[in-house]
Amino acid sequence: MAKKRGRTFHFNFEGVDEYVAKLGKLGAKSDGVAKRSLYDGVGVVGEAIRQAIIALPYDPVRGISHKQKDGLLEGLGYSFMKHPKKGIYYVKIGFDGYNGVRTKKYPNGQPNAMIAAAINSGTSRRKKTNFIYKAVNKSKQSSLAAMKARFDADIENLMKEK
Repeated sequence: MAKKRGRTFHFNFEGVDEYVAKLGKLGAKSDGVAKRSLYDGVGVVGEAIRQAIIALPYDPVRGISHKQKDGLLEGLGYSFMKHPKKGIYYVKIGFDGYNGVRTKKYPNGQPNAMIAAAINSGTSRRKKTNFIYKAVNKSKQSSLAAMKARFDADIENLMKEK
């Protein structure tokens, strides 16, 4: 409510202390909100890459074999969240482990990261199939939308708490 006193107006706000307390609580819990939002976005991108792997055509000579594809699907994952600076977070999506193609050079199986890079970038013996970049670019907007939806929902829930 505003009251005029001379040349100045004096304003009386009610509920400001409660709003300031909610903002303080929001600031204290902002790291958790950011992390949950980022993981939702990473999940969308990871699923797009998984679908791109499934769509890769079988071609043991110039492309990918069944065992290599199975290894990529099993090895796809993302890292724990890291934050080198306060307020900046990142998660890596990549390939871990080995597939079932055992050779003299790779007795435990071929590294999944190597196979993914070879398929994505191509080699002298393997044709280039740019599946990772295409999947990431294709899922970018839906990933951002998932992060925004989670962020907005978490903020709304925090603001409703007493």
